[in-house]
Amino acid sequence: MRKTYPAGRQALAPVDFTVRRGEFLTLLGPSGCGKTTLLNLMAALIEPSAGTLRWWGDGFAATGGAGRRLAMVFQSPTLMPWARIDANVRLPLDLASAPRAGAERDVAAALDLVGLSDAAAQLPRELSGGMQMRASIARALVTSPDLLLMDEPFGALDEFTRQRLDDELLALWAARKLTVVFVTHSIVEAVFLSTRIVVMAARPGRIVAAVPIEEPYPRSDAFRLRPAFSEQCQHLSRLVADAATGVAS
Repeated sequence: MRKTYPAGRQALAPVDFTVRRGEFLTLLGPSGCGKTTLLNLMAALIEPSAGTLRWWGDGFAATGGAGRRLAMVFQSPTLMPWARIDANVRLPLDLASAPRAGAERDVAAALDLVGLSDAAAQLPRELSGGMQMRASIARALVTSPDLLLMDEPFGALDEFTRQRLDDELLALWAARKLTVVFVTHSIVEAVFLSTRIVVMAARPGRIVAAVPIEEPYPRSDAFRLRPAFSEQCQHLSRLVADAATGVAS
């Protein structure tokens, strides 16, 4: 598939790849390489200019049933500032007209998963940036998705909070047996999280490399200190630098 915007800018050259069930796949590359465009295509927020996408082997209309649910977490928490955290998390269920009693149970379970049970009655402005992002993740998890799309969700956070949320995200990925597609500019974050990293280049956006990270889970701070971690980061850094300068083509 490819994507060209109405003004004529080609956001994505022809792209052909498969997301494997259960993997943690990260899209990595310089600004403007089409990472968010590709993620938005996967979420069916925009349509390709040519080519097709398949979700679990079918068209988008087949999503939503058991084993075929998807959800997206955006760069900012995008919470309703006037609503309590539990109401923010319940929003997808309200939009789907889910029965209230069951929705309340699902919200409580989602908040518990992200460690926000005690914050259910608070407003977004009363929470830190990291807690707001946890609430956004809970809102995505409340529908029990099988595929979780995440567009640089921790990019605006300090490094300490970011690492803690990376740890928590991996625990959720393992516990819920999710498939995750994650966008980041951080090579360190990509190596820590991923089973596979897809490197993209710009002008036009395209895939230039796919790098497996063949390290066991669970991963901890000790993994960040291992030589293998440093070697993978250096390898990815070279690939991204080449992609940014046009060497990878």
